[in-house]
Amino acid sequence: MINIIIKELIFFTILVTVLAFIQHGDLLSDPLERFSLMQEKGNYLHPFLWVGIVYAVLLILRLVLKFILITLKKRT
Repeated sequence: MINIIIKELIFFTILVTVLAFIQHGDLLSDPLERFSLMQEKGNYLHPFLWVGIVYAVLLILRLVLKFILITLKKRT
């Protein structure tokens, strides 16, 4: 069970990082400016909201794919 949690946390962290760099290209050039803008606006939760939505969609797709693969395995 711990392995599953660690795997999902790694997946979530990678997803946060990738989505942050896709959405905010200036993170590589000037990350402190981006974080100060986030602090000024007080939008601390918006990254986790977006990542949560994308994570939920990917989780549903992964579960559907797993169900299909298990069903196909049982038929053979």
